[in-house]
Amino acid sequence: MTIGVISAGFGRTGTMSLKLALEELGHGPCHHMIEVIGNGDAQVPLWNDALAGHPDFQAIYAGFNSAVDWPTAAFWKEVADAYPDAKVILSTRSAESWYNSISETILATVWAPETWPAPAVEWFKMVTRVLERSFGDAKDKDAIIATFHAHEAAVKAAIPADRLLVHSARDGWEPLCAFLGKPVPATPYPRTNSKEEFFQHMKEADDM
Repeated sequence: MTIGVISAGFGRTGTMSLKLALEELGHGPCHHMIEVIGNGDAQVPLWNDALAGHPDFQAIYAGFNSAVDWPTAAFWKEVADAYPDAKVILSTRSAESWYNSISETILATVWAPETWPAPAVEWFKMVTRVLERSFGDAKDKDAIIATFHAHEAAVKAAIPADRLLVHSARDGWEPLCAFLGKPVPATPYPRTNSKEEFFQHMKEADDM
């Protein structure tokens, strides 16, 4: 099994919904941060190696057919180059709503180290470095939104149009299925990973 679909979109752009959609379309298992939480002993060291400049994507994505969310989004170019036949999806949403979502969830936890539970400290440290790779020194709203726009522009500039789909969860099944050459399911497009669900995942990270 190899990676056939990559999402370059930042977390909180509908990545969990996209994961479920890809799995329903036969592109699973799909790697997402939730897999890093669930298999931290193996995944965290691998991502730390990647952050140190020594990625082993074959080991990271062993057994997966697609990859979305962070940490993948922080390495989108390297992953796209490593899997040149993979299609690339840029999951997106309005910058303002994205910032509101990420500031109330990911940033509220990862950027508050005094709240990190001892069992999950290494995971939080790794995620902090992933965000630094994505955001650089940006800390305030305007700077973070600027990195969001710059990231999307970089993806669009680097990936050929016939290999790239820019997709919002609101777009639903049709453009995604057309891009992947799949029939449209009769079921509604997944809608998941609300703020409440996010904090449930964080509780699972606390118990790592």
